[in-house]
Amino acid sequence: MTAPREPPGHGPPHTHEDDDAPVPCLASSPAPSWREQGIQMPMPALADEEGPRVDPGLPPVVDAHVHLFPDRVFEAVWRWFDRYGWPIRYKLHTPQVVSFLLSRGVERVVALHYAHKPGMARALNAYVAEVAKAEPRVIGLGTVYPGEPDAVAILEEAFALGLRGVKLHCHVQAFSPDAPQLHALYAACARAGKPLVMHSGREPSSPQYPVDPHQLCSAERVERVLKDHPTLKLCVPHLGADEFDAYARLLERYDTLWLDTTMAVGGYFPVPLPRKALEVRPGRVLYGTDFPNIPYAWDRELRALAGLGLDEAALAGVLGGNTLSLYAEC
Repeated sequence: MTAPREPPGHGPPHTHEDDDAPVPCLASSPAPSWREQGIQMPMPALADEEGPRVDPGLPPVVDAHVHLFPDRVFEAVWRWFDRYGWPIRYKLHTPQVVSFLLSRGVERVVALHYAHKPGMARALNAYVAEVAKAEPRVIGLGTVYPGEPDAVAILEEAFALGLRGVKLHCHVQAFSPDAPQLHALYAACARAGKPLVMHSGREPSSPQYPVDPHQLCSAERVERVLKDHPTLKLCVPHLGADEFDAYARLLERYDTLWLDTTMAVGGYFPVPLPRKALEVRPGRVLYGTDFPNIPYAWDRELRALAGLGLDEAALAGVLGGNTLSLYAEC
């Protein structure tokens, strides 16, 4: 394998005799896609009960997937989701998002945002950098619009502001993971040692996106990125939905890949629980929520993960330790 060894505490690198074999995705298997199963957007809200705070019996909790935007951008995102995605249960602006989670016992949050058109990223990055500076429990990430002028410079400026990674979104920003304009951005992240969180799975998707995610996104494309950029730290949200098995296989093969659990374990989408993606390498799985842009209780997925029967060390890693390790030196 060309990927580097895992840091101490994560165990030895995983190697397999078939490391060079192609990784199949659901698009090339008999398993039906979500669309073929009749799962369509918009989805309904759930009226499930929420807990008052993190169960004190749980290990420390870090939410690796929280969205923070300026007020007007947040409100535009909510309008889109209400119409095309799902009803947003927590329409909270940035100070309230941070206060809500921290006051309920979440110890740290990773703040993500994305630019949906060229020319937005610098202002968004400066905004999140200020939030993270004011609240040390916020781990702020930057963004850039792939292909925009000075894209690499925008990332380097974001890192200089103290942002500790990058968020990209294939669906919203209309690119495939292995598109040529991404290589310089991947290289910039690798040089700086900054993780990249990239929504490169096919789901959750909407026909209202500017592109068809099923045409642009696949586990095979992500594997090309992992091979071409062997020192890039890449985290794929939603456990790689809907190609859960393919991403579980990638997780076994590559020591530079992480997955987060966002919206994939709480039973909101009517698909089987992707246990293999959770259990094959729990030291590379991060708890995340998509808060505040969710249609159900803030702790729904936290309670679901706590009830899966993971051993104590694995649960502690998934709920917080793995995220802290990923961003520890960034």
